[in-house]
Amino acid sequence: MSNLKFLMPTKITVGENCVKNNFSDLILGKRCMIVTGKTSGKKSGALDDVTDVLRTNGIEYLVYDRIGNNPTIEETAEGGAAARAFGCDFLIGIGGGSPLDACKAIAVYATNIPSENGDFKLYDIYKGVYKNKPLPMAAIPTTAGTGSETTPYSILTLHKEKTKKSFSCPDVFYRVAFLDGRYTVNLPLQIARNTAIDALSHLLEGYTNKKASPLTDYIALEGMRILGKHADILRNGNFTVDICTELLWAACIGGIVISQTGTTIVHSMGYGLTYYRDIPHGMANGFLLGEYLERVRSVAPHRISECEAAMGMSLDKFKIFLSDCLPYNGAFSKDEITEWAKTSIKARNVASCPFDVDYDTELEIYENCLL
Repeated sequence: MSNLKFLMPTKITVGENCVKNNFSDLILGKRCMIVTGKTSGKKSGALDDVTDVLRTNGIEYLVYDRIGNNPTIEETAEGGAAARAFGCDFLIGIGGGSPLDACKAIAVYATNIPSENGDFKLYDIYKGVYKNKPLPMAAIPTTAGTGSETTPYSILTLHKEKTKKSFSCPDVFYRVAFLDGRYTVNLPLQIARNTAIDALSHLLEGYTNKKASPLTDYIALEGMRILGKHADILRNGNFTVDICTELLWAACIGGIVISQTGTTIVHSMGYGLTYYRDIPHGMANGFLLGEYLERVRSVAPHRISECEAAMGMSLDKFKIFLSDCLPYNGAFSKDEITEWAKTSIKARNVASCPFDVDYDTELEIYENCLL
């Protein structure tokens, strides 16, 4: 307990119409750029709610909707240039993990101009220390998965390393986050499943992490209880606004947990499936999660027992739940997983696993899960 540290500077507001009912928290400056995807902000209704608030309060804004799935570092630098050109002094991120993560990078590039000849280069964003503070940001998630609204992480596609890679900085915590189940109630079922599995992976990886603390344990178990309670809904659909708000809260909790603990090899190993096969991040994690938990059980069985109790299902039933929620007909080859293991073993989160991990360990996990 003597080494316990906990930082969570994000103000979280939950409930129907929370954006309009708490509009003063949303306005962090005088000129705003809204960072969102091509459709998620509009379809969810979140974009209309935000622009109504900004117009009513005389805030000039630009909608920057050029964020696709798995945004690249180059794309976010372009967003930073757009923010500078517009002269904005705060950002609002609307969407799933991709827009919310991209918004953080854009906030950095808006105030730190990358130049090959200057003192800040494009990839220096990964240093996590910047001469100029990133722009302040507000977050409105439209999926219940990444918990990006409560983490200091941004995961970007890095083509030169052929994977995804995160940067971290306390200054890219969102100032405020708004969780409203109205924005997720009409998600396609498979997207709702994928993102919920992502949230579960955060909770489970945080709980089994070497950096876990009594406080993160308490929070993680609560998130597992919520998601376990709604396991049948995730299998079959029939969401309500109240249930969707609870799922958003569980995802937010997952973000709070990994903001303290980080993730484990489930995440870094999953990046290969996303980069090379375009498999959604949560689905990629779900393919690997059961095998990971089996290995945790071999060194920390009490941890798995506590997770089972919280979720209301045994590990064997949890693996069936994952299989039910993540249908996939693709096939993988030994050659490709061999290459993925060469990249994923270099990730920093290898050291956070509760069991020993080397290249052969990761290759064996890939084989057991994918071949």
